[in-house]
Amino acid sequence: MDAATIGVEVHPLDFFTNCGKIRFYCWDTAGQEKFGGLRDGYYIHGQCAIIMFDVTARLTYKNVPTWHRDLCRVCENIPIVLCGNKVDVKNRQVKAKQVTFHRKKNLQYYEISAKSNYNFEKPFLYLARKLAGDPNLHFVESPALAPPEVTIDLAAQAQHEAELAAAVSQPLPDDDDDVFD
Repeated sequence: MDAATIGVEVHPLDFFTNCGKIRFYCWDTAGQEKFGGLRDGYYIHGQCAIIMFDVTARLTYKNVPTWHRDLCRVCENIPIVLCGNKVDVKNRQVKAKQVTFHRKKNLQYYEISAKSNYNFEKPFLYLARKLAGDPNLHFVESPALAPPEVTIDLAAQAQHEAELAAAVSQPLPDDDDDVFD
């Protein structure tokens, strides 16, 4: 199926590992949910997935369970990573400790900032290891990234990540919506 026909941008992204080159064909479906949700055509033959929400927009986190459900329905047992993007922004709407969906579904979660390249490689390394079945796989050189558009406050982010680590020991809420009431 031609990706352009279904309104998605496909970006090839190469990483160089100790086991050779790996190329991810990233199907960027950003914004498609405005048009009534993603169609199964986006997911068919997907081998892994990154579910990304925007920590500055609560609604995007509320959409995560729907995206996850649809992915799991179409693609059985593929590795999935959850990412909270825009952690460079000062006024977060979704705090680190409020992110609990990954714990319920046993997903890997990373806080990232695409504009500052913060943790950019983490979801890809996790997925590469899962796809290769090799927990020791590592990247031997970084891909050519666009220069950062913003800088991230590493001290503030370290605090968010500490909250995230502390939250793991807390009981899960019955429903993810609880945190936003």
